Parts: sequence; C-alpha cells; structure tokens
Amino acid sequence: MQMLLNNPRSTINELADAVGINSISVRHHLKGMLADGLIAAEEERHGVGRPRLIYYLTEQGVEQFPTRYYRFTNRLLDQLKETLPAETVEGILKTMASGLAKEPAREAKNRSLEGRLALLKTLLEDEGFEVEWEMDNDTLRINGISCPYFHVGQVHPEVCSVDQTLISTVLAIPAQKINCVLNGDNQCTYIIQLGQAVENKS
Repeated sequence: MQMLLNNPRSTINELADAVGINSISVRHHLKGMLADGLIAAEEERHGVGRPRLIYYLTEQGVEQFPTRYYRFTNRLLDQLKETLPAETVEGILKTMASGLAKEPAREAKNRSLEGRLALLKTLLEDEGFEVEWEMDNDTLRINGISCPYFHVGQVHPEVCSVDQTLISTVLAIPAQKINCVLNGDNQCTYIIQLGQAVENKS
C-alpha cells in the first residue's frame, strides 16, 4: 500500500520489482486488498497486445495512512466562524448537506418508506455514518451508531446539522434530534413523525 501511495497506478510487475518479491506473492496481497476495498484496478492499453491491469489506492485505502484532516477542518471552521456570522456558517453546512442529498431525494420521491430508508442508508454509509432504525406506530426512530464528524463536532457542534439535514431531505420529513453523543448520550437519535409526511403532501 505504501508503494501504491508513492507510485499510483502501478502494475503487478512494477510493484514486484519495487518491493523485491515475486509477482505471484504480489498478486496474492492485491487480491486481499481488493476484497477489503483498499485498492481498485482497471485495464489500461499499453502499446500493442492485451491491456494491462493498473492498481491504485481507493479513498478508503488512502485513509489508512496518517492524516491531518481533523486539524485542517477545525482550523477551517475556526476561520469561517471568525469571519462570518454564526447563522451564515450554519447555513453553509446545511446547504452542503442539501447538495449531497439532492440526487437521493429526487430518487426517493416515488419510493415507499422502505425504499427511501434504503437510499438514506446508502447515502449515510457513503459519508461514513452507521445507523439503524426502529418503528413504533407512526414514529420512526433513527439511531446513529457511529459518526465520522465526532472529533470535529467536539470543537464545532454545528457540524451535527449535516446528518440531520441529510435525513430530513431524503425522507422529506423533518427529523428531530433528541439524543447526541456530544451531550454525553450513547448515540445520536432522531425522531421522525411519519404523520407529517401526509400533511406535507396535502
């Protein structure tokens, strides 16, 4: 993985030469990393003959290496909050979340609740959230098992508006936050009153 970080888009033979082991062993290692989603491969034409496979790190693979994303994000938000009014910063975060949810929300319009929840789950997982939900009569309860913004949220709780906006936008129903890990709760919890969906459509 270090070789792919330093030499993106490498072939098996190139990797074998770089690390000093045979290509069969390299292929074995690459197979495991492909299965774990850490790398990807695509065909590339190189002169005459069959295309060759080029390997590169995925976003998940790159994130295995030490980063300073939290530090950078905190500094960026610090600067925004020093420069702009609080409501403007919150508006930027909500606009960003609405943009992420725009396409899933469009797909969700003609789907059942189960279909909308499936789209929401995919969107949240793509953003690094892990959630589960339960139904009680007309009340949907969404529990956040993990949050990718937790460390940033400890300094800038405004980022909590992102997942709330994603949920509300895709389901087209307001989501009310009743628990938050930043307040010492075990998980973030949102309540959605499904009866509001009928009211919103009328």
